[in-house]
Amino acid sequence: MVKKFEEKTVSTETIFEGKIISVQVDEVELPNGKLSKREIVRHPGAVALIALTDENKIVMVEQYRKPLERSLLEIPAGKLEPGEKPAATAERELEEETGYRAGKMEYISSFYTSPGFADEIIHLYLATGLEKVENPADGDEDEFVELFELTLEEALECMRNERIYDAKTLFAVQYLQLMEKIWYE
Repeated sequence: MVKKFEEKTVSTETIFEGKIISVQVDEVELPNGKLSKREIVRHPGAVALIALTDENKIVMVEQYRKPLERSLLEIPAGKLEPGEKPAATAERELEEETGYRAGKMEYISSFYTSPGFADEIIHLYLATGLEKVENPADGDEDEFVELFELTLEEALECMRNERIYDAKTLFAVQYLQLMEKIWYE
């Protein structure tokens, strides 16, 4: 099946293999027959969680993000391990990053983060019925986080003052804002 505007790969060269990502340069044939190059970041995919306490507070983590040279408040998230299903990753990451386990885990949506140059996909889940785990699984040894629980109003204020500034968390907060309108209409 021919895809509209398809770019046919002529050659691929992997130029970097890292712990989380790889980078390749593809030479492609454009729909008009000309050749061009595409730099592509390959990522295994990730999950993100809207974790809501029984008091309707959003569980967030604050962590330092080196590419931005600053800390951000974010919803819990983490990358898929080889062969791991997104739902299993969601359960694992919730416990590792927050110390909570969900009574109910509901899939919301999946989305590509930057399809112009990367294939990273994030699978978003809603975690409710949270219970603190007595001895939670250890998180990544190179990850340092502080836990926060915010009301929707507090999260919106954090968006305004740029403490919440990443796409997955903005999406999550706006999803909750939209759902609140639907739930209470």
